[in-house]
Amino acid sequence: MKASVFLYPWDVVGDPDAARRIADLGVQQVTLASAYHSTRALTPRHPRHRIVTAEHASVLYPVDEAHWAGHELRPYAAGAWAPGDAYGEAAAALADAGLEVHSWVVLAHNSRLGAERPDTSVVNAYGDRYPWAPCIARPAVAAYLVALAAEAAVRPGAGGTELESCGWYGLAHLHAHDKIGGVGLGEAAQYLMSLCFCDVCGAGYAESGVSPEALAAAVREALRPVWAGSDAGVASGVASGVAAVEKLLGAELAAVTLAWRGQVARALQESAVAAVRAAARAAGSPDFQVLLHADPVPYHTGANAGVDPAHILGVADGVVLPCTGGAAARLLPPFTAHAAGSSSVLAANFTVVSGMGGAPGSLAGDAALARSLGATELRVYHGGLASAGDLATVSSALRR
Repeated sequence: MKASVFLYPWDVVGDPDAARRIADLGVQQVTLASAYHSTRALTPRHPRHRIVTAEHASVLYPVDEAHWAGHELRPYAAGAWAPGDAYGEAAAALADAGLEVHSWVVLAHNSRLGAERPDTSVVNAYGDRYPWAPCIARPAVAAYLVALAAEAAVRPGAGGTELESCGWYGLAHLHAHDKIGGVGLGEAAQYLMSLCFCDVCGAGYAESGVSPEALAAAVREALRPVWAGSDAGVASGVASGVAAVEKLLGAELAAVTLAWRGQVARALQESAVAAVRAAARAAGSPDFQVLLHADPVPYHTGANAGVDPAHILGVADGVVLPCTGGAAARLLPPFTAHAAGSSSVLAANFTVVSGMGGAPGSLAGDAALARSLGATELRVYHGGLASAGDLATVSSALRR
């Protein structure tokens, strides 16, 4: 079972022992960030630093100016956290250690873009903008994300890519000093708070015969009991799923929102994968692998974008699924049902950083369960953030 570990370039650049240490874990591949959102990251083994602060979303390599000619939106260059071609330098060191390198590209998650260009952001039913969440229905945003996918994915030496946030982003963000947990939101309420009401999305609803103003009012009315503390956003007698959304919003309005958002997400996913494959062919890599970080519930938002399993396995080469904490039993079967007899990659991703809720001690058992459910590959999150003890446990599990 092929295993890959996630890394940032700053985990490797400046540490002459990093690449060999990762190879000694027993993984065959590294999934290396080439375009990433803002973060504050620990580097517990680096000889020169312990904390890296990436102040904003950026690409971790020099942009190709010709690639971005004529684009209204373009990526930001990294600062001191990833100067020059940090991705390329790290990738070369990892390849020299005998590891295959795939790029890791974060798409629809960019707080700096939302701050500098508020018109690009998701707008909720109350008129609040989510600067971390670009609205993927906006033509300029979609064009930017597709161009970013192509450039950031097909880096020199990369054998494939993993596209994160290739779909709708919503309320959930883990924002700096986040303080939105005062009222517990169920899945349906999270969905309603993630609906976008920018002018483009409003026009999309209107094309389906629903006034965006009336829809926004209906969303606010549906959420009114939530803010009063009634059932914490879970529709009475319905735990989750489309039925819970319909219970809060009504079947007709729920169907309009689901159809519009599904149409937009599928178009972005198809365009991004096609652009990556075209760039790979132009670079002489026709067998370049394209995977999406995904969730089998199409209306889910976030880093693991909601997809239609049957659709996405006909578009991409496979998916990466967040299986930590027993989630494999929910996430894998919808994809294995459509992957039978195909070469689709179903990669089970497990967090192994104890301080971030990971369970490195159960990795061997978790991987065995995932394999029994149809997983074909393993992902380990995160080789740079984990403690030495966590990594030793991971290495032992991979040997087993």
